[in-house]
Amino acid sequence: MILVTGGAGYIGSHTIKELLRDGQEVVALDNLSAGHRELVLCPEFVEGDLADAALLARTFRRYPIEAVIHFAAHTSVPESVANPRKYYQNNIVSGLSLLDAMVECGVNAIVFSSSAAVYGDPVRVPIPEDHPCAPKNPYGRTKLAFEGILHDYGVTYGLRHVSLRYFNAAGSDPDGEIGECHDPETHLIPIVLEVAAGVRREVQIFGTDYETKDGTAVRDYIHVFDLARAHVRALGALEGGTAAPAYNLGTGRGYTVREVVECCRRITGREIRAVDAPRRAGDPAALVADPSRAKRDLGWEPRFTTLDPIVATAWRWMLRRR
Repeated sequence: MILVTGGAGYIGSHTIKELLRDGQEVVALDNLSAGHRELVLCPEFVEGDLADAALLARTFRRYPIEAVIHFAAHTSVPESVANPRKYYQNNIVSGLSLLDAMVECGVNAIVFSSSAAVYGDPVRVPIPEDHPCAPKNPYGRTKLAFEGILHDYGVTYGLRHVSLRYFNAAGSDPDGEIGECHDPETHLIPIVLEVAAGVRREVQIFGTDYETKDGTAVRDYIHVFDLARAHVRALGALEGGTAAPAYNLGTGRGYTVREVVECCRRITGREIRAVDAPRRAGDPAALVADPSRAKRDLGWEPRFTTLDPIVATAWRWMLRRR
């Protein structure tokens, strides 16, 4: 059985669907501070917080857990700049609580939800896994620190681990069964689509003076379905003893913020008001993955390789929810 922490969240819920499709038994754990119970498709669900050591001990005793996929974390870059204490407490201290429970209960395999934020401002693009890591914000620093903790727990306690460094997760379940539900919403594509849907008046473009082709920040958008598939592949590689310490998950292609807005206008057929705004603290100019290691080692290939179909799945989900 696989324990999925943060299983009621955006990527966690999609990964649970893929694990079930793969024939795995799953138990989800989430405190529902940001997740949604209705998105959890597995029958076994534990509501609680990773900081609750007694709850973790009961969960590991109750279920025959063989591995963990760890999503439970705060994920907003701007919020991490404004409130770093919240991020260090949850992303590191609560994460340590999980690792200690695993060691105590003899569960020695974990797939960790990391981030491209560990790299900071890239010195070369696309970014390989051996690129220097110099995160620009507390969120990225918590992810890099936890990767280091996993290494040390591996050396000392035999914990097998793999970190998946996401670029920009986007889109929703192609079947329309589950999707992205953040409150407040922080991801660019759903924010732009909320303007198209009349939920917001406008979208702000933070930074128009980057050294990119149109002055706006460049990101690599990877469909959440492809991310979910990568977790299943990484889990198999970890169990087989063939996983590398870290993998980039992206398409290898970047889009500017203005290109995202134009794509959303094209997909929705609606006017979308966009206004220029100053840069946000902690935002790198460009983050584009070199995903070749994941393709080679995991046999993983993203099925959504361009922006239009990614946006289309997000738009269908948004229309369904309204």
